[in-house]
Amino acid sequence: MEKNVYWHLPGFCYFKNLNQILINLMKTYPECFHDGYRIGSVYGTFPGAIWNGGRTVIGFTPKGDMERILKLYNSNNVPVRFTWTSPLIEEKHLYDTYCNLIMRLADNGQNQVLVNTPILEEYLRSNYPDFKYISSTTKRITTKDKLLEELKRDYFMVVLDYDMNHDEDVLKELEPMADRVEILVDEICFPGCPKRTEHYIDESRKQMEFEIAAPFPCPNKQHTRSFDDCMKRPAFISNTEIKDYIARGFQNFKLVGRGLPQQMVMDSYIYYLVKEDKQDFIREKMNRSFEDIAKAMAQAKRR
Repeated sequence: MEKNVYWHLPGFCYFKNLNQILINLMKTYPECFHDGYRIGSVYGTFPGAIWNGGRTVIGFTPKGDMERILKLYNSNNVPVRFTWTSPLIEEKHLYDTYCNLIMRLADNGQNQVLVNTPILEEYLRSNYPDFKYISSTTKRITTKDKLLEELKRDYFMVVLDYDMNHDEDVLKELEPMADRVEILVDEICFPGCPKRTEHYIDESRKQMEFEIAAPFPCPNKQHTRSFDDCMKRPAFISNTEIKDYIARGFQNFKLVGRGLPQQMVMDSYIYYLVKEDKQDFIREKMNRSFEDIAKAMAQAKRR
């Protein structure tokens, strides 16, 4: 029997409409998508949560909207995965009302958390034991021995640092536990970036201080970003290569997107999930769905 392959998608809040459209199309036109491909989770944060890491997301989501968004995914058997990966967490941050409200609303046994710092992980495991806990790529585990030690711990999955995406020695060692390894396949940054950890810290600082005006001096900063850019990066794993990873037992693949243009994210969904001869059809369906959403919003404003 063919094993399912799980794709972990970005922006459960920011790309809510895109993700909902994809879920609906996978139900309506299953023949257009690769056999056995499933949405394993949607990751991200509700805006303004100080535990959030990786990318700064400023804003606020009312409780009712949180409940509706969680229901949108969970009613379709799609886990919501929170990126609680800030490396700056201290004890005083553990009791944040907003973040704990999010956890209580999502505490139904379906959802997941990406973790980075021991202090927050211990608090969450103690107070919210029904979530699945995942070791984040933001930990920057870049040696085989440390990675194998991480996999011995009580994690549902460990996200591979993308610097190792094509490291044959590491991949071979991971094969016996491949079903617990998640691989980020289309990272836009360059491997070995000397400022990557510093960048994660800066994003978390801005999240805690609600700061958006101070850009990080990224050495690889681009004015425009596209999926074509991702495909040129050394860490990129192509559709053809994915088949080899699946054959070796890897089942979990992550797509980037937080803080990136929606068009780029949509391109990645179509490239990886949709059969090649059906991609134009699905793209047209997606575009029409966005047009329908825009019309409905315009009508609602006129009422």
